[in-house]
Amino acid sequence: MQVPLLDLKAQYASIKNEVVKAITDVCESQMLCLGPAVAEFEKNIASYCGCKYAIGVSSGSDALLVSLMALDIKSGDEVITSPFTFFATAGAVARLGAKPVFVDVEPDSYNIDPSLIEKTITKKTKAIIPVHLFGQLAQMKPIMKIAHKHNLAVVEDACQSIGASQDGIKCGNFGCLGCFSFYPTKNLGGFGDGGMVTTNDEKLAEKVKILRDHGQNPRYFYRAIGGNFRLDGIHGAVLNVKLKYLDSWSQKRRENAAIYDKFFKGSVIKPPKIDSNNISIYHQYTITVPDRDRLLKFLADNQIGSAVFYPKPLHLQDCFKELGYKEWDLPTAEKLCSQVLSLPVYPELTKEQIEYVAKTIFKFYSQ
Repeated sequence: MQVPLLDLKAQYASIKNEVVKAITDVCESQMLCLGPAVAEFEKNIASYCGCKYAIGVSSGSDALLVSLMALDIKSGDEVITSPFTFFATAGAVARLGAKPVFVDVEPDSYNIDPSLIEKTITKKTKAIIPVHLFGQLAQMKPIMKIAHKHNLAVVEDACQSIGASQDGIKCGNFGCLGCFSFYPTKNLGGFGDGGMVTTNDEKLAEKVKILRDHGQNPRYFYRAIGGNFRLDGIHGAVLNVKLKYLDSWSQKRRENAAIYDKFFKGSVIKPPKIDSNNISIYHQYTITVPDRDRLLKFLADNQIGSAVFYPKPLHLQDCFKELGYKEWDLPTAEKLCSQVLSLPVYPELTKEQIEYVAKTIFKFYSQ
């Protein structure tokens, strides 16, 4: 049996007619950059996330960058974030000349450990970027308490967690700004790169809108040095179609995760732990296991897709050598990088496929 890590073709087949019509409508209108399809998508995302404003941008990476630009993060500033995440989180900080300050993560949720944040705050600290990793929110109540105490901005990296919630509140509503990615492999994926910034602050919303279009307002009159961070009309149209199905897809992911949980209970395989006040969307179903690399190969040999997110923490990456971190400075993140493995969890998986994945893993450990 073959089980890919993700099967986008299966998803596309189920909504092909709607997607093709939406793309055709944009082609006929020739409103290709921003335009009415993007405006409609922004309105729908704001409603879906329960926030006042949503601004479409060119990618999740650019959502992070333009959010920090809107907060006037600059050279010499410090921004606290997680070392166990995709590069774009810290990359956006560094691109503005600011310094990423890494805080270790919780071993069970894989998210930034709030109890370790405060001791890293200095006079140069301007913001915190908690990452809602693999579809689950970081614990925002203590993070926001620390941010308010020290007058720090909070930018939620929700690029993997659209629709996830904590204490009944969806991500993108806790901090000053929320950042989302619509890269094709995300739970809500476009037909290429795309992103969104959410906020409940009218002034920040207006600033992000101006910065995403080179800083001009009105046209050819530049109020700031921005960038080309616009979302294309075709992406907006496709995402509008997919948004209608997002909750049902997320529910199916939770059901698939629950099947894995039952298989792995009491075994050497440690399933992801979802905090009791969280509802996860399971962007990834990430386990921790012994002898991870050999298991990865064994699964591939048995035609099962799996992946390592992430094999090396950001604080030990070559591009951040100048920050001066050493091995075991952030031990939990470093340990996780040698243990984590993400398994197929996409909505179109069958129970038979999930059972095959689980039994293959048990077969590996029985040898």
